[in-house]
Amino acid sequence: MVQDKPMQRATDMQSPLLSIENVSFSVPVAQGKLTILQNISLNVRQGEFVSIIGGSGCGKTTLLRLIGGLNRPTEGRLMFDGTPIEQPSRRRAVVFQDYSKALLPWRTVTSNVQLALDTDPTPRDAATKKKIIERLLEQVGLAEAADRFPRQLSGGMQQRLQIARCLALEPKMLLMDEPFGALDAMTRQTLQDEISKLARETGMTVIFITHDIEEAIYLGDRVCAMESRPGRISAVLDIDLKFPRDQLTTREDEQFLRYRHELFQYLPKKH
Repeated sequence: MVQDKPMQRATDMQSPLLSIENVSFSVPVAQGKLTILQNISLNVRQGEFVSIIGGSGCGKTTLLRLIGGLNRPTEGRLMFDGTPIEQPSRRRAVVFQDYSKALLPWRTVTSNVQLALDTDPTPRDAATKKKIIERLLEQVGLAEAADRFPRQLSGGMQQRLQIARCLALEPKMLLMDEPFGALDAMTRQTLQDEISKLARETGMTVIFITHDIEEAIYLGDRVCAMESRPGRISAVLDIDLKFPRDQLTTREDEQFLRYRHELFQYLPKKH
């Protein structure tokens, strides 16, 4: 397997939207320091959907937080659109796994999405905000739930609401931290198809963290496999499966199964 193998696409001629250059991250412990990530390097192009897989504790979420500007690397640097990542930005929106804590329970579906628009430095009048919110709720299938509160929504609907609020930020990159991990299988597959469609329609770049090999392959243009102790990228695999993908036929495709077999070796084995 070739590390960070170039893809034969028009975007190859462009500078990467995200550049991670020899990044390491350590935290102090009683015995000195604990290295969580070591020498991570990766380029991500505009419009790419990159899945990152790995076992628990390999540093997937830590890497996502570094990309989001929520933490700073101990060594190396991260560049986004040609600028060093030094703090959070509306241009890199984060969809957290725990959707219940990400939403404001006293706000309706509409006002949860409006929160992102209210903090936008670009002024918009009430009518414009209303149109944007209506479009986003229609896009994620929540138009009929506009006046409900989060407690009145299913888990899948709450996660769609969090995604809609992130989309209201109009980000160039969506960072997703195991967003479907707590959902039932049917809801999970529905949201997989929805986020894949949204990414293709908008041209948005997505970094998607998961521990599920099949999910990573199904969604990704590329899959990065991480090993732990310390966390590092051990392999990068291009995914050559046509779009739109189908939950049944794509997963039964011989090439899909070959990708699954190839990536399986990079996940920790149960003893």
